[in-house]
Amino acid sequence: MLENYNCPNCQTLTPMNAFLENLHVCGTCGYHARLAWQERLSFTADEGSFREFDTLMDSKNPIGFPGYREKLAELQRERRTREAVVTGICTIMGYTAVIGIMDSYFMMASMGSVVGEKVTRAFEYGTAHRLPVIFFTASGGARMQEGIFSLMQMAKTSGAAARHNQAGQLYITVLADPTTGGVTASFASLGDIIIAEPGALIGFAGKRVIADTIGQSLPGHFQTAEFLREHGFADMVVRRSELRGILSRIIRLHGYPIGAPLGPAGAELPPEAING
Repeated sequence: MLENYNCPNCQTLTPMNAFLENLHVCGTCGYHARLAWQERLSFTADEGSFREFDTLMDSKNPIGFPGYREKLAELQRERRTREAVVTGICTIMGYTAVIGIMDSYFMMASMGSVVGEKVTRAFEYGTAHRLPVIFFTASGGARMQEGIFSLMQMAKTSGAAARHNQAGQLYITVLADPTTGGVTASFASLGDIIIAEPGALIGFAGKRVIADTIGQSLPGHFQTAEFLREHGFADMVVRRSELRGILSRIIRLHGYPIGAPLGPAGAELPPEAING
């Protein structure tokens, strides 16, 4: 392990153990580094409470994209997960919730057919068991290697979020760096309460594309978490060290009981792959 962390924002060198103890946040400028799903889970869920859904779900290559299966297999070995989102049920300071965590180290957490299916099933579980759903998003958008199958997931996940809302259940999104493209344009933007981490890049199209399209220069902090809060897109910007407490407080304020049983884990697919 490296002895020091070199902050990409302020270039300050911080002892690695201090950086890790500070939840991967720079102690000088407050830069929130990107997290693997395991790290995010350890900072959020009560120890030992997480039960994962759909661990066998795997993607086919629906449009025959060259090298796609090989790339997935390589990442599955490296990242110790089968896809770019991990979903399950856990407790947060005693409150039971369905949780989903996108891992930007897995193909930039792009949303293909499996990601969309896992997100949808998480909502459906929350709807059936009358539980709050929390999604931590960090994505480059749609997965180009799956073509139209990737774009279809925007409607599918949005529909599942709507049914969860119609059932009167709470949905919280936590927008981490970066949350972009089709994920922003679908379930990431549909939370009853939208939280963002400080400095996170959040948007649909790139800043340069937007500036060229509208023929105007854009503010320097355009598409940051703070800009979105100023313009009403995000409800709050919360430091990572405070997130656990904020999430549990929101769940409590919405009338969910502490100590609700975790219940059965999500239904598993057979080990064969799915396609779309």
